[in-house]
Amino acid sequence: MTLCDKIQSGKFVTTSEMGPPKGVDLNSMFANAELIKGRVDAINVTDQQSSVMKMGALAACRLLKERGHDVVYQITCRDRNRIALQSDLLSAYALGIENILALTGDYPSFGDHPEAKPVFDLDAVQLLDVIGKLEKGSDMMGNPLKGAPSFCAGAVVNPGADPIEPEIIKMEKKIAAGAKFFQTQAIYDVGSFKDFLGRIKHLKTAVLGGVMLLKSAKMAHFVNEHVAGVSVPAHIIDEMDSAADRSAKSVEIVVRTIRELKPLCQGVHIMPIGWDSKVPDVLNAAGL
Repeated sequence: MTLCDKIQSGKFVTTSEMGPPKGVDLNSMFANAELIKGRVDAINVTDQQSSVMKMGALAACRLLKERGHDVVYQITCRDRNRIALQSDLLSAYALGIENILALTGDYPSFGDHPEAKPVFDLDAVQLLDVIGKLEKGSDMMGNPLKGAPSFCAGAVVNPGADPIEPEIIKMEKKIAAGAKFFQTQAIYDVGSFKDFLGRIKHLKTAVLGGVMLLKSAKMAHFVNEHVAGVSVPAHIIDEMDSAADRSAKSVEIVVRTIRELKPLCQGVHIMPIGWDSKVPDVLNAAGL
């Protein structure tokens, strides 16, 4: 059952994410995945997140699948041209990977190889359109395939973008191109998110609200200064700053947000940002 099947069944779905290692030692990734085995509907595997070079997401997805985890293969347009993107999508399907998250990707200057040449041959909307063509049995140039894949393709949205109108227009284009669900950037102001949902109700699409574990007040300030469209309210920063146990407070804040999100959207996407060991605490406290 794909993630789309679960969403269409009316289930409140839960996804988490993790990055492959920077190297070939997979023990930590496997151990973190075991902590949430059977607890989440799928694990997103990030694709060179923040333009930091790591093991490929495709290999990590397959290794996790072999260990009984359902996965979402994040694929970005930053590092591949249209030939490589289509090839990797076909490879993913051949390896049993059906859930796809199409991303444009961060610019290389954000990462640990700032002089790397970006590709951006396609963007996320065009990539979704390519996925649709592959599913219909041809590549993006109309050349026939010998056997067609079938994917559950999703995309991302930033409900805190200002102005929000271009973000909604991009959502509409992504849906037209074949996006079946959306995972959002981190949400800290549920009231603002509710307003956003009101503005997109005509789209009739599944939205998984993103929640991110804050490690400190310093991290919250960094997010406010450097992550577009994400705003950590002052009262949450104060909570983190005064907490005797920052990890417990971080879990408490995320759980509180999840409880507020549950009546509003079709699921949640948990971003532990290195605190993978805390995800079971979130799931337990939130009743997921």
